Amino acid sequence: MGAAIGPSTEIDERGLWPRFGHPRVGAYMSTRQGGASTGGFTSFNLRPQIGDDEQAVAANRLRLQGLVGRMSIRVDQVHGAQVHTVLPAHRQSPAETLPVADALVSIQPGTACEIQVADCLPVLFADLGGRVVGAAHAGWRGLAGGVLEACLARVCEQGGMAVDAVEAWLGPCIGPLRFEVGRDVLQAFGQDPSAPGVRFSAAPYAPAGPRWHADLAGLARDRLQAAGVRRLGGNDGSPAWCTVGNPSRFFSYRRDHPTGRMAALIWLDDRGL
Repeated sequence: MGAAIGPSTEIDERGLWPRFGHPRVGAYMSTRQGGASTGGFTSFNLRPQIGDDEQAVAANRLRLQGLVGRMSIRVDQVHGAQVHTVLPAHRQSPAETLPVADALVSIQPGTACEIQVADCLPVLFADLGGRVVGAAHAGWRGLAGGVLEACLARVCEQGGMAVDAVEAWLGPCIGPLRFEVGRDVLQAFGQDPSAPGVRFSAAPYAPAGPRWHADLAGLARDRLQAAGVRRLGGNDGSPAWCTVGNPSRFFSYRRDHPTGRMAALIWLDDRGL
């Protein structure tokens, strides 16, 4: 059987709005448009301390808070598989040391879980009962290391539900025609370079040796389906979702240096409490 219908996506001039099944669940994904930053960070860069003007970043983050109607909790992303559980009444200050993790899970209404990307894949989770939400940052290392499975397990643990009660939305990332990788990436996913499988296709010859194009979103979908998630929405691997191929809409670390960061957020509203 194929996956059941998952979250849909509404798009406007402010960004992408994933629509999950329960009315208590809200979600948002920024693009690079509509902010105060300039140069390579034009214009809605949401990451401080990467060379952008800090006043512009502060203005961008204030706009983000206004768009989603709440503050958010971030983590220090390290391409791993650790999951941070948001504690009750936690309000993160700008000077606070961020917890080291690549995913967040929350049962607390109000505060949003935020992860940041600029080619890596953002994945948002929510249960159909509107009790728990999660967000994961999945580059190839984190994906191969199990960050999605770890986030999914924490969502189920916190909400007390089975995997088939969880839906997931995949955001924009580097696309399957742009993500050139070496044999180390194939091996990280258990693929033999001589038989790379459907998610890796041969790339043009490079002096450093054989290269492949990797379908990051497709690999994530495979892993989520193998874990039991049936309701999947968002990134289907088509060109419109590719961060590298859409420079006016998305930041891309592989395409541009320097570059800003986009944010994917998910939260629980107070409705129904």
